[in-house]
Amino acid sequence: MKDLFGQAILDYQTNNSPEDLITETTISEADEMSVAYLFRSYVDMPPLEQKALQIAKGKILDIGCGAGSHSLYLQNELNLAVTAIDISKNAIQACKLRGVSNAQTIDMLDLDSKEKFDTILLLMNGTGIFGKVNNLPKYLQKLKTLLNTNGQILIDSSDIIYMFDEDEDGGKWIPSNNYYGELEFSLTYKNEKEESFPWLYLDYNTLQNAAIDNGLNCELILEGEHYDYLAKLSI
Repeated sequence: MKDLFGQAILDYQTNNSPEDLITETTISEADEMSVAYLFRSYVDMPPLEQKALQIAKGKILDIGCGAGSHSLYLQNELNLAVTAIDISKNAIQACKLRGVSNAQTIDMLDLDSKEKFDTILLLMNGTGIFGKVNNLPKYLQKLKTLLNTNGQILIDSSDIIYMFDEDEDGGKWIPSNNYYGELEFSLTYKNEKEESFPWLYLDYNTLQNAAIDNGLNCELILEGEHYDYLAKLSI
């Protein structure tokens, strides 16, 4: 990976002529995304993210922290101990420059399960990093090992069924060879294209069933205005 997403974040943080990101998936055309959006303050976050930050408690793990906006709010405004992680070295460098006290470049699957957390955050389509539905057990079991007994995993996603065409009877034209939320995601930054990677959007019922299958409780916390939702998983 060229880490173009992280490079965009770092360019914005260091005023190194940042440009918009161009994102594309297997079911959506190229779309521009302003890097500035990743640096938004609490008041500019969507309600699902605000709700997650409101109910976050104790020792926090922010997975896929990106530019660190969620971590900074929890650290600076709520005085919580936050560990922010991302696989992007550039993003973590930007987090450190922004003042995130504990930011680490690491894959969540490589974390030492001896350290436990009270709240684990996976926001901005947190199910995306799972990649494919058949990876759910591996990731959910790992998350369980990182959670304190009375802890919570706060995760958001969207049911993208609305993006598929309907037939005359109201049914959906969905490819039958895989789960409809399994997409290939690609991005371009400063005329460089990143290698495409799997990205998972998960409807709530599928998440709930997977959670139960892996010994986790699942509760719907909040629904957004456009098929998105925030869920809480717990032991």
